[in-house]
Amino acid sequence: MIFTIFKKELKDTLRDRRTLMMMLVIPVLIFPIIMNVFVSISASFQKEAATKKIKIGMVGEKNNFLFQELKAIPATVGPKEIIVYKDTLSMLADLKNDSIQLGTFVPADFNQYLDSMKPAPIVFYHNATDMGMQERAEVYMKIIEDKAKQARFKKLKIDEAKVQPIVTEYRNIASDKEMIGKLAGGMLPYIFIAFGFIGCMYPAIDLFTGEKERGTIETLLTTPVARWQILFGKMGVVVLSGLTAATAALFGLFMSIEVLDVVDNKEILEIIHSILSVKFILMLYSLLIPLTIFFAGVMIPIAVYAKSFKEAQSIITPLNIVMVLPAMVGFFPGIELNTVTACIPVVNIVLATKELIAGTLDFGLVALSFTVMLTLAVVAVIVSYKRFDKETNVVM
Repeated sequence: MIFTIFKKELKDTLRDRRTLMMMLVIPVLIFPIIMNVFVSISASFQKEAATKKIKIGMVGEKNNFLFQELKAIPATVGPKEIIVYKDTLSMLADLKNDSIQLGTFVPADFNQYLDSMKPAPIVFYHNATDMGMQERAEVYMKIIEDKAKQARFKKLKIDEAKVQPIVTEYRNIASDKEMIGKLAGGMLPYIFIAFGFIGCMYPAIDLFTGEKERGTIETLLTTPVARWQILFGKMGVVVLSGLTAATAALFGLFMSIEVLDVVDNKEILEIIHSILSVKFILMLYSLLIPLTIFFAGVMIPIAVYAKSFKEAQSIITPLNIVMVLPAMVGFFPGIELNTVTACIPVVNIVLATKELIAGTLDFGLVALSFTVMLTLAVVAVIVSYKRFDKETNVVM
């Protein structure tokens, strides 16, 4: 009987264009579009930042040391134009209205500092809202400082190696797979959780609140079928819809990587292919199934209680933020899966997925995470049954 109800409700759900859009079309299409737009915009900004000609204001004598050195830096480092000002106020005024992008002050006794072997002061002014300008100034000054340092060593007849007592080298022992898992691993569970929740939402509202609005729930309840069987049949469709939406989102992400070539590094592609193995997918779904059941168990009591589709939607939609917000923990560095975080719903799934991608998974903590989510899923199902079994909730 559960399976019969499941098939009946699944057919009705698949006839609903709005549910199909949220469950299949949007998750599949949204990631190729987002990834393509993101990569295009990112590449455009990088190209613009590298080729943008900036105007540098300078207060000081024309043709001084800094003027000559800046002028000597090739345009390949970043095209520029140097404008000399008589005073700092007029330079800062132009900097504020973006007539120039960088300003610098060179004291009148700048050359005396250099001749007396003292550090010569240079002040750079920039607008922090103009992205990349401080970095451009730092690149210029690094070239000038290295050149001036070499000239000073030569003048003092000093071997540079003799004034550098320590050479430090940093070696990363983490594998590329671990790096991807730790740095970008928060994205995948976030996708699953966000779309899994949305995929559950519309079928849950339609199969419960929608039936009340259409007046068909009473007919269904008069059939010789136990209420828990009706509930389980309907809940099965809700859970399947959530898993289907999450899977469609994963497929969309995979298509954006494979078809649109947003990742042009062959080594990274090989790592991604090694991560997306059958074992990984099975373990991922073992974590996502109780999570999706939990989502369904949270939504169904609300859908049963609500008197209209609009009311149910207005209650469940803000709940999406509450459920998805913990998934953002995966983007924060330094938060690891441990005994405490394994007991926090949603957070445990996110962190376990990160560890799974990185290949550093502790199966004891995974078992704890699975147990916590399974317990919450069972509690959610019981609460759903209690609400569905209450006559005043299912009859308008």
